Amino acid sequence: MDIKAEHEIVHGKKLSSADPEEIWGWKTPAGMRRAQRRAKIIAQAASLAGEKYVLEIGCGTGVFTEIFAQTGARIIAVDISGALLALARMKKIDSKQVQFLEMRFEDCREIGPFDAIIGSSILHHLDIKPALTTIFDLLKPGGMMSFAEPNMLNPQIALQKNIPWLKRKMCESPDETAFFRWQIKKLLAKNGFTQIEVTPFDWLHPQTPAPLINAVEKGGLLLEKIPVIREFSGSLHISARKP
Repeated sequence: MDIKAEHEIVHGKKLSSADPEEIWGWKTPAGMRRAQRRAKIIAQAASLAGEKYVLEIGCGTGVFTEIFAQTGARIIAVDISGALLALARMKKIDSKQVQFLEMRFEDCREIGPFDAIIGSSILHHLDIKPALTTIFDLLKPGGMMSFAEPNMLNPQIALQKNIPWLKRKMCESPDETAFFRWQIKKLLAKNGFTQIEVTPFDWLHPQTPAPLINAVEKGGLLLEKIPVIREFSGSLHISARKP
């Protein structure tokens, strides 16, 4: 097991001793709104539906697994943190539809290939070049990958990913980073993917007060359409197809 994986297992144990979903910002009213939109964007790009066999990488506590399952897709949800998976298994998700496995996604070859490979805020924890190669190999021909990841051009993201003491304060793992849009597009193309789309989105901060959520969300949708400004959105939606 490589050092990054070891760090993630240790980090998962640390998170599980508190409330990971609160730390990640998914439990606030704005955070729950963000999660629903993010999951919808990921699921739609991957064409999740009842007949699809799907791999979710880095499912953590199952926040997004629970939403993805609403599409009816059959999901293999993997994470290398047993501590986080223990929390995921406590959710009321049909075990006949969703299977939680404690393993590295690189070891999923025997249970693939998959119609789609998806995830939220996971690729930036990985060694991205070999990770994309493995994702390509695990997909069926015509299969889709769809992920939401932090955008390095967003000022807050840039600070918390690059300043060690701030990274620790934000309860982030030591190796995680973020992506530039053009960087990830180039890597996807090198790995043989087609129909590559990397789209900046997400201006709704999880700490947005509940009375302001609707207004901030509407304003954010407008900002996502404005050239240059949209590049500073908080997240990137990354999707691509295996020919």
